[in-house]
Amino acid sequence: MNRREIVLASNGAPAGAHRLLVHVLGARPNFVKAAPVIDALRAAGADQVVIHTGQHYDERMSDIFFRDLGLPEPDVNLGVGSGGHAEQTAALMVGLDREFTERSPALVIVYGDVNSTIAAALVAAKLHIPVAHVEAGLRSFDMTMPEEVNRRLTDQLSELCFVTSPEAVGHLAAEGVAVDRVHFVGNPMIDTLLGNLGKFDTEAVRAAYGLPERYVLATMHRPANVDSPETAAALVNRLHGVADLADLVMPVHPRGRANLLAAGLADHPRVRILDPLGYIEFVAAVRGAAAVVTDSGGIQEETTVLGVPCLTVRPNTERPITITHGTNRLVTFDELVPATRKALESAGRTESRTPPLWDGHAGPRIAEVITTSLNRWEH
Repeated sequence: MNRREIVLASNGAPAGAHRLLVHVLGARPNFVKAAPVIDALRAAGADQVVIHTGQHYDERMSDIFFRDLGLPEPDVNLGVGSGGHAEQTAALMVGLDREFTERSPALVIVYGDVNSTIAAALVAAKLHIPVAHVEAGLRSFDMTMPEEVNRRLTDQLSELCFVTSPEAVGHLAAEGVAVDRVHFVGNPMIDTLLGNLGKFDTEAVRAAYGLPERYVLATMHRPANVDSPETAAALVNRLHGVADLADLVMPVHPRGRANLLAAGLADHPRVRILDPLGYIEFVAAVRGAAAVVTDSGGIQEETTVLGVPCLTVRPNTERPITITHGTNRLVTFDELVPATRKALESAGRTESRTPPLWDGHAGPRIAEVITTSLNRWEH
C-alpha cells in the first residue's frame, strides 16, 4: 500500500460514507486565504464546516474578517486565545481532536503556517484523516522562525500540498514530497484581493482616521523584531527616522504593542498609532500608502499586486517571488531609513510583474483538485 492508501484505509470509513470537509482557521491571514476556497467548494456543493480556533481573539483581528470577506460564521469557535507555543498548541490539539473525532471528516484543510495549522495537521494525521495544506512549500530556511517549523512539518503530513509560486514546488521535491501530492494552483490571498478591489476606498480611510495625503504605512509583529525590549527600542529608533521623512501610520498588532510603546513609538509627532484594522480598511490604507514598512508575509504579496513599494524588515523571506516579480525589498534596521527615502523619491508606483497564476482563480483550482482527489480516493 502507498502512503495515501494507508491513510485512507486506517480512517476506516467505507467509500462514499461521508464527504465532510473541515477548514481550520486561526489567524487573520488564514481567513483571507480561505475565503475563495470555501466559496468555490460551496459552489461545487461540498459539505463544509469552519472551525475558528480563536488563536487570534481580538474582534478586529478575527471576527471582522468573516464579515469583510463574506465568510460563513464559524460552526465552532474553540476560543483558545494566546499563550506560549507549547501551551497554545496543546490547547489547540485537545480542542481539534474532539471536533475531528466527533465529525469524522473526509479531509481537513489548513492554511498558512500558524500554530493552528500545525496543530490541526498533527491531530488529523494521528486520526488518519487526510490533510490539505493551502500555501505549502514556502521556505525562509530560518528554523528560528516558529512559522518555518510549522510549515515544514505540515507539508510532511499533508496529502494535498497547494503551492502559490513555482519555487515552492522545488522546495517540496527537495524534501521528498511525492510529486502527485503537489499542486501549483496560484495564490488564494490574491483571489480575495482582486475580488475586493472596488471596496478598497483609500479616501474613506483617510477621512475616517485623519490620515495625510502622503504617508508610510508600517506593521511590525515578528518575535525577532518586537519581543526583546532592546530590539524593539532599536526598531523604534529607525521608525522615528522614517517618520522624519513622511508621516508614519502604524496599526499596532497586539504582539509587541507593549514593547513598542514602552520604547517610545508614540513620542514622535509624525507617528500615528491605530488599533488593528479590518481587512477592507487595512488594504485600502496599504493601497494609498507611498510605501509600506513591514515584517509580515502576506503584505509582501498584497503590495506586489497593488504596486506599492514594500520594505520588509527581515533577513529573509519565504516569498522570494515578491522580490523577483514584485515591489518587495529586504532591509536591515540600518538600511530602513535610506531605503524608505529612496522609495519616497521614486516617482509613481514601482513596476511589478504579476507572478504566475496570481490571477484570481486559485480558489476554483483548489476546489477542483479536492473534489477530484476525494472521488479518486473513494474508488
